[in-house]
Amino acid sequence: MQTLGVSNQTPQSDSRLKNIFWPTIHTASDVDTLGSQGFWICTIVGVVTFAVSLIGGNPIAGFFLLLYFYMGGVGVRQHDVYSAIVVFIMYLTNTVASPGIVSVLLTAVLLSTLRATFIASFWEPETVEAEMPIRLNETWGDKFSDQWPKWLWPKIRIVYYVYSALFLLLMMTGLAVVVLHRFGVSIPIPRPR
Repeated sequence: MQTLGVSNQTPQSDSRLKNIFWPTIHTASDVDTLGSQGFWICTIVGVVTFAVSLIGGNPIAGFFLLLYFYMGGVGVRQHDVYSAIVVFIMYLTNTVASPGIVSVLLTAVLLSTLRATFIASFWEPETVEAEMPIRLNETWGDKFSDQWPKWLWPKIRIVYYVYSALFLLLMMTGLAVVVLHRFGVSIPIPRPR
């Protein structure tokens, strides 16, 4: 249909793999694709983190991390730079706490998602014809990644900002305690008298 000029969707400029690791933006379709890709990456990272937490015996922490990454993914879908930054920092913190090949790879993907979100949030079309493509509403995947974030983000944005800042502060404090403990520094805990 694109060759007949019926569709307003333009094809992707780059391959999927290049788009994941070094995204660029040439068209409004690229902006939309990067937002959707960032949403799915954050959602998958949240689900994987939750699964690892369940296996490790920390279902409550896993649930809060799932919420953190999923709501961050909703923000990334809406091109919110803050969401991309805090999602990257949180996963980087997790990677520093428990490094591994998969963790390093996902951290690199989230770094490229941060770059893509930053570029997409400041992208301005050069022509009037370069308007954003219509977000689809045909399949469950379309509703989940295109319609739901558009509806949800204005309602949870401020709550997510507060939640992510507090949760990130808690994680960074915990990581600092673990690192200090590894180096033999003991932290005195005040006891009630």
